[in-house]
Amino acid sequence: MYEIYCKLRDAKGCKDFDVSKATGITKSTFSDWKSGRSQPKNEKLQKIADYFGVTVDYLMTGEEKQGYYLNSDTAKLAQEMFEDEDMRSLFDMKRNMPPERFKAHMEFMKNLYNQEKGTDF
Repeated sequence: MYEIYCKLRDAKGCKDFDVSKATGITKSTFSDWKSGRSQPKNEKLQKIADYFGVTVDYLMTGEEKQGYYLNSDTAKLAQEMFEDEDMRSLFDMKRNMPPERFKAHMEFMKNLYNQEKGTDF
């Protein structure tokens, strides 16, 4: 991680002091990371990633995950919605319909589903 941090820092033309001032992470913390005395915690990794405009994943590995979504469950749902016209229609209705009207439609569909399956939804 420290090597990638250094590349980002140098590419931006700044020093540890500049990053420290912007993120609130002490210069001694950077020194500890460099020497291997400690490893960065997630909160500090996120601050550094935000400062350089990269993801924490990039900061740790030097590579971005493939795909737009970093969360695999979100990516899977988005792909399902993209591929299924009915799911896209529901999403569009939710986005474009007044909330109370969409709620009424959902209740209607839940009731139909429960009648067909004989179960509570």
